[in-house]
Order: sequence, then C-alpha cells, then structure tokens
Amino acid sequence: MHRLNQKIISVADLLATPELRIPAYQRPYKWTQKNLNDLLADLRRYRDKSAYRLGTVVFHHHYGDQESKPTDTLDIVDGQQRTLTLLLLVKAILVERKQDGIKLVREDVNKKLDLLAPQIDAFMERQTFNSDISHHNLHQNFLAARRAVSQSSFSEEDVYFLLNDCQLVCFVLKDVSEAFQFFDSQNARGRDLDPHDLLKAFHLREFSEAEADLKAITVSHWESLDSTALSNTFANYLYRIRQWAEGKSAQHFNKNKVAVFKGVNLDSIGVYPYTESLRIAHYFVDDYNSQYQRQIDRQKMRFPFHLDQMVINGRRFFEMINYYQQLICQVIDDEHHGSNGKQITLMGAVLDERASTIIHVLNNYPSRYRTGDKYIRNLFDCALIYYIDKFGTQDISAAVEKLFVWAYGCRLQMQVVQLATMDNHARENNLFKLIKNAIHPVDVLNHPLETIKNVKGTKLDAIVGLFKELKYYE
Repeated sequence: MHRLNQKIISVADLLATPELRIPAYQRPYKWTQKNLNDLLADLRRYRDKSAYRLGTVVFHHHYGDQESKPTDTLDIVDGQQRTLTLLLLVKAILVERKQDGIKLVREDVNKKLDLLAPQIDAFMERQTFNSDISHHNLHQNFLAARRAVSQSSFSEEDVYFLLNDCQLVCFVLKDVSEAFQFFDSQNARGRDLDPHDLLKAFHLREFSEAEADLKAITVSHWESLDSTALSNTFANYLYRIRQWAEGKSAQHFNKNKVAVFKGVNLDSIGVYPYTESLRIAHYFVDDYNSQYQRQIDRQKMRFPFHLDQMVINGRRFFEMINYYQQLICQVIDDEHHGSNGKQITLMGAVLDERASTIIHVLNNYPSRYRTGDKYIRNLFDCALIYYIDKFGTQDISAAVEKLFVWAYGCRLQMQVVQLATMDNHARENNLFKLIKNAIHPVDVLNHPLETIKNVKGTKLDAIVGLFKELKYYE
C-alpha cells in the first residue's frame, strides 16, 4: 500500500513525496500574493493549536498494465494551488536559511529541511509549467514568501508548525474517473464551482490517450477565456436552447444540470448504430485536416456541430464550446452594430429594411433594460441563434420578423415578465421544437402566430408600433 494512503498527512510528508506531478490538464497556478498572505496569517493565528487543517488533496495513483503494479507517479487532481504554495513557502525557508536570512537552531527542524530540499528541487525540475500565468504567479509568490520568512516575526516555531502540525486530508485513488468524481463531489459540497468548471474536469478525463499532448493546449485556451463570459454562454444560450428544443424547462443552469453537456466517448462506447454518423464525422474531419494537401491549401475543416446534437466527450466538447461562443458573440455583436436608419448585416447577410428596423427598435426602446424585457430579448436571441445554426442566413430577414413576433408577443400580453414566464412561453409555444424538426426554412416561416388584441405590458409603444406595421396587432 502506498504510504500516502493514510488519511491525514503533514506538510513535510506531502512535500517529501518523490512521485508528485501536476498533470498537463490542470489549470494554471492562479494563487496570488493575497492567497499566500492569507495562508501566512492562518499560520500565525493557529500556531498555538496542536494541529491545523489546510484542506484536502486528491491524487490519482497511476498503475501499470497489471493493476497490482503501481507506477511511481501521483497526479494532483485537486489541491494543486495549495500544494504549490506550500512548496514555495518551504523553498523560501530553505533559501533564506542558506543565506542567513532566517536563523534555525533546532536540529530536528534543520534535519527535516535537509530531507525536503532535494525533493522540492527535483519536483520543480521535472515539472513543466506551460502557462505565462503560472510563471508569473510562481515567481511573485516565491519573492513574497522570501520576504515573509526573512522577517523577524517569522520564527523557528513557525517553521516547525508549518512542517509538522499543518496537516492535509489526503486521498489517493487508483481510478482517474473515481478521482475526478471525488473532486467534483468535494467541490460541489464546499465552495461552489461554476458548472463549466465541473464540465472541464469531466471532459479532460475523457480525452483519449493519443490526445494527451492536446490537454495542455486545451487547458491553456480554456483558462484564457473569461469565466463570466463562459457562464453566460452556457446558462443563457447553450443550456436554454438545448433544453427548449427538447421541450424541457431551462430556467437555471447549475452543477446539477451539467449532464446536459455530457454525451458519448467514441473510444469507449460500444459500436452502436446511433454512434455511426458521429464516428464518421469525427474521424473524417481529423483525417482531412491531417492530409499533406492542407500544407498547401491551408484549408481546415471544422467539425459539423449542431446545437442539439449529442455531445462527443473530450476534445470535441471543447471545440464545440469554442465554436458556439464565437458564433453567439458574432450574432449578438452584429445585432448591436450599426446606427439607426442603416441596414444591419447579420453573419454576413444584409437584413432588409423591416428586419433592420426591428433590430434597431430592440436595441433602443426605452424600457429594454427592465428585467422582463431582457428575458424576452434573450428568448429572441436564442431562437435566432438556433435558426442560424440550422439554416445559416437563408431567409434571415423573414426569420427575424417571425421570431420577433413570436417572442415579443409574450412581452406585450404580460404586465410582468419573470424567468418562469419566458420559460413557459418557450415550452408552450415551442418554436425551438419547430426549428429542430424543420427540414426547410419555410417550415418555420410558415408557422402561424396569433395576433395581439390586448396589450398588458407598459412602456412598449415602440414594440406595439412594430406589431401594427407587421399586421399582428388588432
């Protein structure tokens, strides 16, 4: 049994482990000097205690071809930020001790530091940090740690307390899926991670072994994305479109709903008929992009994603999210581009005068910033994005008219629009299902809509004017 299979270990025991490794799929080191200072403050606050718990560390213990023969590698699945910060702090103590910046007399403390020194150096030598964020934060925190431990207020007792009495709850799990599941559950019960963070952890472990080199690139790109923008993409667009297309409620996207974006692993799923089209597309795209002719024509084929398709776990998931984040941003940006009186260009297609007027009114009517009005605008944008995903810009001006009447008919008939109002309208008057099942744009454009007789909403004169012009107001 591995020596770290014990439940509670000291900081010294953790850092003395020669097998530690940060896998390529891990996020960059993002702890700042504030996090380091908070840790040091805790050490001072709890120094008189018999022990101080620093949290949990989860490892994946690699095994060889034979399950009974473990390798020498322990991947840090959860606890990377904390582990690296502790390592920097102890490294700073070692450096300052050598340079007489800190005086240590106790033989047991010096002996333990002597044992840790080569282990820490070996870890840093074999570890590769591909992110500029990691390099910056590691450097700054190391300098800050040196400043802290060289102060007269940092005593030998602090060093002893850090090495021996600061403890971590440690879990070493053989199966990587089990390790990530544990990581998910721990974070779900404690500090809430964003749903997209849990999806990141899930889909990274779904990479095939042959794609191991792509993990670092994928993580680097994912971490470069704005977290708020990612949350918005998932919660307000991708989740809602996928749910409404199935006739399901889509009010709140949270950690309990992430299964919506989990699908099939083409390497491990059985050879079922329903996966055949996914396999063909998956391997053909890769084969096309790898051919030597691409060095000449510089053409690159993207995977033919669809908003309502079954998710392909792993690499394709990240490609899909990147593609749709760009698509959504372009549609929204195009809608808000241009001044009144000028035709709007949407995804390269010039809208006719009436469709352009609709977009201008939606961008400018005075009460558009009310919560209910923003819900309806999101409903309209989701429907438009779904239409474009299905049919491109074919008959796009007519689609803008149809989707506007469908969405804003709800706004005119309701005095107050809540999240549930939008959700119910999407499901009960389900244009998303219509788009999903449509074969041709006319299947959507010829769908009959009810006219509006009584307007209950207030401060909507501009919207009412459009309904009158479109002959949908009695």
